[in-house]
Amino acid sequence: MKIKTKLRLGLGALFCLILALGLIAARHVYILKQDTENILADNYKTLDYTQQMLLAIDEIKSNPKAWQIFDDNLGQQQNNITETGEAEATQKVQDHYELLKADPLSSTLPGLIRKDLAELSQINMQAILKKSDIAVDSVESAIVGIVLTATLCFLVALTLLINLPSNVGNPIRELTDSIGEIAAKNYSKRLHFSGKDEFSRLAASFNTMAEKLEEYDSSNLSQILIEKKRTEALINNMHEPVIGLDENKNILFANDEAVKITGMSLGDMLGKSAVDLAVQNDLIRVLIQEKQGLNGLAQHAAAPSLKIYADDKESYFEKEVVDITIIPTGERQKKFIGQVILLKNITPFKELDFAKTNFIATVSHKLKTPISSIKMSLQLLESQQTGALNDEQKQLTESIKEDSDRLLKITGELLNMSQVETGNIQLNIQSSSPYAIMQYALDAVKLPMEQKEIELVVETDPDLPDVKADMEKTAWVLINFLTNAIRYSQQEGRLLLELRGAPTGVKFSVRDEGKGIDSRYRNKIFDRYFQVPGSSKTGTGLGLAISKEFIEAQGGGIGVESEIGMGSTFYFELAKV
Repeated sequence: MKIKTKLRLGLGALFCLILALGLIAARHVYILKQDTENILADNYKTLDYTQQMLLAIDEIKSNPKAWQIFDDNLGQQQNNITETGEAEATQKVQDHYELLKADPLSSTLPGLIRKDLAELSQINMQAILKKSDIAVDSVESAIVGIVLTATLCFLVALTLLINLPSNVGNPIRELTDSIGEIAAKNYSKRLHFSGKDEFSRLAASFNTMAEKLEEYDSSNLSQILIEKKRTEALINNMHEPVIGLDENKNILFANDEAVKITGMSLGDMLGKSAVDLAVQNDLIRVLIQEKQGLNGLAQHAAAPSLKIYADDKESYFEKEVVDITIIPTGERQKKFIGQVILLKNITPFKELDFAKTNFIATVSHKLKTPISSIKMSLQLLESQQTGALNDEQKQLTESIKEDSDRLLKITGELLNMSQVETGNIQLNIQSSSPYAIMQYALDAVKLPMEQKEIELVVETDPDLPDVKADMEKTAWVLINFLTNAIRYSQQEGRLLLELRGAPTGVKFSVRDEGKGIDSRYRNKIFDRYFQVPGSSKTGTGLGLAISKEFIEAQGGGIGVESEIGMGSTFYFELAKV
């Protein structure tokens, strides 16, 4: 609880008790005042009227004015009847007085009147005693209420007197002592206040200050300078270009390799804004450019290799951007303080990749001729004109035919991949019917489906629009999806082929009932030469990679949805005409 809240509650409670004490005292005083006024206004006046009437009775025979005095007091008494029985007693006085007025010489009537007046006085005297007892009770009740309220006020005040100074004074005293320790360079001093009041927050701020002072005190400027020079030497001795930026994209450092490829001097780079330098330097503009994700946030995903003239030749570099974050002393949240841009020279790997691509293209092209000759020879052997084959010879020719088909498929995939790698994909984009593409693919996989007794379910939306596609290569992708689905389906399994309308075009999908793909491998399934561990190694690992390149080259998208034990769904989308 906050100190301010504690003070408000304590002093507020004391104020309320004092106010209650005042109200109780005022109430009881008011009650006593009313009781006293009742006695004076009612009973005392009656006694006074009675006394005046007694004196008038004594002088009624000798003083003619006594009759008038008696009449006046009797009239006032008749208007001041307040007690039980007082009206009857007053009426008796009235009756006897009327009789006396009729017979002034009567000797018995004055005595009766005196007796009636005595009775009237007795009634009011008893009322005075009764009201006096009530007043005494009110006084006793007032004393009890005031004493209890005063006791509560005393206890609250005593509690505040004992606790409040210590609650406020002790933390201040401890804080004062700790500040003295800090002033004496004892930076290990810490405050430990429990609770969630102002002092606990003050202690947290004090401890953070002490931690930072301790960190600064334990640091050594010369040691910092040595470490700075050591870091600069390490960066400069790196054979890869390195550029460091602060959180505002100002250049903090750049090694010799980075200076060399940018074509700028180190003095023109250090401390300058990379955004400003990017206006006049294309390479820096490419280096600080960030890829935007689907959610609009900057991403440092792998980007295509950069072609830069370095080492007197065209060289290739891969850019890697590393965000630098720290957790400041005394804080918990990470703070972004800058970036380091690393350029890795991949020129040797690119040269090897080009050589590999050329080799694969050459070998694949050369292999197609002998493979075609083998297939032609097989056709001649199977022809009845060359003579009948026995069963063993037929098995051999079937085996040769399967191997030659597999070799032809592999060489075709290698040629396609060489086109992809060299960027020489030749597309014949035209308006194509999605139904025709589907039928082309179904005709190609009809035989393997029948051999494995696969049930194929085809579901299509009606009146789908034509798509912008290379019909042959798109059908090749769909054939590849169907072939893979057949391969991973059980005997007498079931496949689902769907053609559905999409917001921008048409979606082709093939779903199987195989064992599915582990989530660890779904992001790699379209990588070159990748095969899911544990799967059959009948392919080259190029089919899906080529499919991806073919679809994306046509402006489409490709993907997979799969769960272990739930089968897989491969799909691609093409834009409508």
